[in-house]
Amino acid sequence: MSTNEPRVRQRTDRDLDPCVEVLAAVHRHSGYPVNWPAGPADWLTPSSQLAAWVAEVDGRVVGHLGLSRAADGDAAPGLWGARAGLGVERTAVVGRLFVSPAARGHGLGAALMARAVEEARARGLHPVLDVVASDRAAAALYERLGWELLDVVEQRWAPDQVVSVRCYAAPPGPVSPPSHSTGG
Repeated sequence: MSTNEPRVRQRTDRDLDPCVEVLAAVHRHSGYPVNWPAGPADWLTPSSQLAAWVAEVDGRVVGHLGLSRAADGDAAPGLWGARAGLGVERTAVVGRLFVSPAARGHGLGAALMARAVEEARARGLHPVLDVVASDRAAAALYERLGWELLDVVEQRWAPDQVVSVRCYAAPPGPVSPPSHSTGG
């Protein structure tokens, strides 16, 4: 007997191919990511990554989210750090969030976000994120979840490409001491 009950779990290497397939469907449907990466599996596994999860429905990967250390080009960590009086090393960047167009509307994005926030806080880090300003659906999700808009900034992604980016920080919440748990 199969179930359509969604679940969020730690991403494994076996999930990368299905994640790339879902990412391609999202790119065709919604234009995310704005610039298709030369190596989509590598894009999903940046060296700064702390953890990643997938959302599954009926055993199929239908969504993804990663949590990383701040990297060059991330605006939100610096904005939050300046406001909080702390360094960017105290942040965790939520990114690479996508849900299959066919699986949207069931709370999977919110479930993935909750898992990432929980992990960041367990590591003693404050979750932040950048999102292109044109992605109104993503911005609406973050705002529904209580994330604070820090600023809208212009970023040069290529010599001929300037993009407006909305920078968000998670709402204040409990921060746990760093955990050594491997749970997912």
